[in-house]
Amino acid sequence: MTVDPAIRLAHVGDAAEIAAMSREAIEQGLPWTWRPARVLKAIRSRDTNVAVVRTHGALIAFGIMEYLESDAYLALLAVDVEYRRRGIGSSVLQWLEASASVAGAQRVRLETRRDNAAARTFYNEHGYHETVIHRARYGETVDGIRLEKWLRPAMRPAPGGPGT
Repeated sequence: MTVDPAIRLAHVGDAAEIAAMSREAIEQGLPWTWRPARVLKAIRSRDTNVAVVRTHGALIAFGIMEYLESDAYLALLAVDVEYRRRGIGSSVLQWLEASASVAGAQRVRLETRRDNAAARTFYNEHGYHETVIHRARYGETVDGIRLEKWLRPAMRPAPGGPGT
């Protein structure tokens, strides 16, 4: 998949800008948990992909995908407000989903604020289904919604085989 500007894996030097964009675009009004040290740890982790998009040297989008046993978890995805509705977020999401699929993930899971209609619509349009409401997930008054998308069918035991 190609996108202009190109998507690439984050470098150590991207951590502070990713953390700042997370605080502004995602964690606004919440405690800031994705500080530069946590982003740097994700960049260095073998079980995580941190993708970035830059134009003219400026960070305009990023996504952080963690790989678990058979699932992937989309921890963060953000696009600078000036670059939204141009397909950049879709491209980053598809890039991360393709990476998850190659890594063997069966599905991708994520969470968003219940009151974030734009994010919920975005993920629904990309094949994600809302599965659970987490009351007070982001503080006493902010509920979360868990979403998931199956990348491949769930592995089920064969009839008459183990587990049946």
